[in-house]
Amino acid sequence: AYRAGSISTLDSLDFARYSDDGNRESDERVAVLEFELRKAKETIQALRANLTQAAESEVASQERKNFKSSPEIQEPIRQLEKRALNFLVNEYLLKNEYKLSSITFSDENDDQDFELWDDVGLNIPKPPDLLHLYRNCGTPLPSPRDTVDVSVGVNFGDLPGNCIPQDPPKKPDLLQQQQTEVVQELEYQISLLNNEKQSLAEQIKKLQSEIQTLKRTVSSPPPSYSQPPTDNGQYLDIRGVSEPETELDPPSTQNTSHPHPQSHNKLKSRPPVKFDQPNRKLSPAFLQALLSFCRMCSDSRLGAEVSRIADSEESVMLMLGRCLPHIVPNVLLAKREELIPLILCTACLHPEPKERDQLLHILFNLIKRPDDEQRQMILTGCVAFARHVGPTRVEAELLPQCWEQINHKYPERRLLVAEACGALAPYLPKEIRSSLVLSMLQQMLAEDKADMVREAVVKSLGIIMGYIDDPDKYSQGFELMLLSLGDPSERVVSAVHQVFIPAFAAWTTELGTLHTTLIPSLLARIEKLLMQGEHGLDEHKLHVFLSALQSLIPPLFAVVLQNAPFTSRAKLDGDTPAIEGRTTKHTDTHTQKSQLELEGTTGWDSLLPQLIDIVSRINVTSSTCVHEFSRFFWRFCRTFGKIFTNTKVKPQFQEILRLSEENVDASAGNDILTKATVPIYATGVLTCYNQEEDRKLLVGFLEDVMTTLSLSHAPLDSLKASFVELGANPVYHELLLTVLWYGVVHTSALVRCTAARMFELLVKGVNETLVAQRVVPALITLSSDPEISVRISTIPAFGTIMETVTQKELLERVKMQLASFLEDPQYQDQHSLHMEIIRTFGRVGPNAEPRFRDEFVLPHLHKLALANNSQAVESKRIDIATQLFEAYSALSCCFISEEVMVNHFLPGLRCLRADMEQLSPEHEVILSSMIKECEIKVENRGMADAQGSMSIASSLVGEDAKTKFLSKMGQLTTSGAMLANVFQRKK
Repeated sequence: AYRAGSISTLDSLDFARYSDDGNRESDERVAVLEFELRKAKETIQALRANLTQAAESEVASQERKNFKSSPEIQEPIRQLEKRALNFLVNEYLLKNEYKLSSITFSDENDDQDFELWDDVGLNIPKPPDLLHLYRNCGTPLPSPRDTVDVSVGVNFGDLPGNCIPQDPPKKPDLLQQQQTEVVQELEYQISLLNNEKQSLAEQIKKLQSEIQTLKRTVSSPPPSYSQPPTDNGQYLDIRGVSEPETELDPPSTQNTSHPHPQSHNKLKSRPPVKFDQPNRKLSPAFLQALLSFCRMCSDSRLGAEVSRIADSEESVMLMLGRCLPHIVPNVLLAKREELIPLILCTACLHPEPKERDQLLHILFNLIKRPDDEQRQMILTGCVAFARHVGPTRVEAELLPQCWEQINHKYPERRLLVAEACGALAPYLPKEIRSSLVLSMLQQMLAEDKADMVREAVVKSLGIIMGYIDDPDKYSQGFELMLLSLGDPSERVVSAVHQVFIPAFAAWTTELGTLHTTLIPSLLARIEKLLMQGEHGLDEHKLHVFLSALQSLIPPLFAVVLQNAPFTSRAKLDGDTPAIEGRTTKHTDTHTQKSQLELEGTTGWDSLLPQLIDIVSRINVTSSTCVHEFSRFFWRFCRTFGKIFTNTKVKPQFQEILRLSEENVDASAGNDILTKATVPIYATGVLTCYNQEEDRKLLVGFLEDVMTTLSLSHAPLDSLKASFVELGANPVYHELLLTVLWYGVVHTSALVRCTAARMFELLVKGVNETLVAQRVVPALITLSSDPEISVRISTIPAFGTIMETVTQKELLERVKMQLASFLEDPQYQDQHSLHMEIIRTFGRVGPNAEPRFRDEFVLPHLHKLALANNSQAVESKRIDIATQLFEAYSALSCCFISEEVMVNHFLPGLRCLRADMEQLSPEHEVILSSMIKECEIKVENRGMADAQGSMSIASSLVGEDAKTKFLSKMGQLTTSGAMLANVFQRKK
């Protein structure tokens, strides 16, 4: 097809060069650079225009004076003034509910952004709105009766009602010189414009001459007919046949040359229409003079179109091509989509490439900010066009329209481009699809700031992945997957999982690289991440890789089934097995043998051991990592089925975890049980299926882990991680309580201690009824355990109940138990118990009920602080002082009543200060500061009443005191371990 070179589109580029060979990237880069250069030039021109206008507004003040002195002279409107007034008028229409008028007005000025004042010009301050201008500038001059004649010179610019700012008076010589320079400059510009006009006029004349020549060649009537000359589109002209049509036609209505002269011959020419002639003898001149009184406007553009009626399909296209650009701007914005069929049909069938280009440009610019429905309509039209004209014209005519709007200021227009790239993908030459279109989408994914545009880009990339057939593009597809998965917007990431990854996986399945390249490369990245994560794991990246891996499980399952040895024997009968988390009985019975034969069929079976190995290396205390991997294994096991999980997945975990009777031994040790393998096996594999046998297996596993860790004196992090992950789902609360009750009644005090500590994790998530029925009774049982270590282990859980539960009877019961720990003589010298109580009070005190804090926590802390003053063993005294300092620091932020402040809080602080004077002068300074502020607050009783509930920290009197206090607190860590070290050095 014929292609016209054009600056405004890319159809002058030879897109055919972008084949899928190795040299294509440099060609694409050239195309991008050319496009960016053109945009930069347009920006420079716009900025120059704005600067010129700004300069004009400064130097034209003298000209304004001339207009002012002669009000009858009307100064012509400048472009800047026009844009400013347009903005104010549109603003007025919107404010006063003329929305339809505003839409039309905005539409008629489509070169202006009415949402942004800065679009009017650079450094132009926004004036007040029209109403304000009218009220201030329309003030009438005072009436004669209010004035008297006085001989004072008044500058006209100072009179009320004059809105034009005055320039300061300049010296006459200087002013005259400036005016002269301005005039010279303007004259020079005019001469340049005149020259340009003259050369254009000559060019037009030359082109018209060529047109006439071509018309005569193409449209000369057959010699057998004697009819007036018509143009190549064959029109019936109602303007009379006495003068040649070419002389009547203004240049704008004359047709350009036809690129396919042979097509004209296919159209049947109509014979001339005959009219009955009246039997009269009027002279032709008289008749013409008589008819001249018919009022017709054939000398205007529209008149010329109206007076010529199209006589063939081709001339209809030519007429539509000429008329549509004039119709479109005058159609209401809300009804523009009604024009789409006309524009498309004309663009499809019009013989002139330049006219087609203009029509498609109109289509893509039809609506300033097209909504979802309007974009769908335009895209439907684009696809219809593409089906009609074929890949070559789609590349040459539609694609440049997309390219032009890739950086449009309105996100709706960029959205249209992103959607069009996907919609047109099936209709483009394949080398363009996998090079230029892919590059366009990649650029938009990386650079576009609008979430909805990037979401559409990802969906279109998915469509491209469904059509791509160049294996060299795999690595680009992989990078696009990772780039889009790392997107900050959830809707973009959702589109990746929903559209892009399934399409990409389908392609890699065809290539045979899903299980040999794609999944291993993700695993390699996860391993690298974990190796680098010694100083803090990048959890977001881990989530990206794991989520990609999770979305690849269903296609992996499909690959395994396709390559399994039973494939030839498999028969599809009954329902299709459901992959997504619903394994039916049919699946279990029918595919039992199939799934048993899966292993070793495709070389993918190294995946599971590799995954289990990775799991053992992640940080067990990172709840995010544990959660991500648990979700992955859950989905993996649900997809591959129960039999596969029982025969292949569970044995591999069990072999590594090595849980057996002989290993439950303190001397044996079992490092793997402290790793993340435990919570991921428990929550990712053992929870997949929820029948009685599955639940028993999970309970047994957790009981074994609890026992082994306790007897080995190993850290409990893996067990805690399991409880946190399972505890997030209320379904598992009963099950976890069953596990803990096993610990409560265990023969080993070590296991009972562990059970007591684990209750603390459950209290916050479990409902109060379960706390009352199952948790508190178990803790009460443990609190009277023969072993003191077991009783002490219950304190954190009791504290957490005081912090979270609201039932009064329950709280009273717990308070009594804590009181017995504090007041029973048998615990008087229990250093570990006191340490645990103080630590718990510091943790839960700020969030506990105020009455509990005032009547229980603070009085007992006071007693403990007082007792510590007479502690003979220095190491114990250091420990208690350290713990008390942390507790008092936390509680100092609470509102404390004056009575409690005087009777308990201040005395407790003073006791602690007495210890710190001997043990740590640095802490003594901070305590003195806290005591001073508390004393000031008590003295200023009235002020405290007026201020209401204010914390000590916020009632510091002066800013200096506050700054000094906070800076000292900042210099000193409140970590118990660090403080203990400080004290140790002082020995």
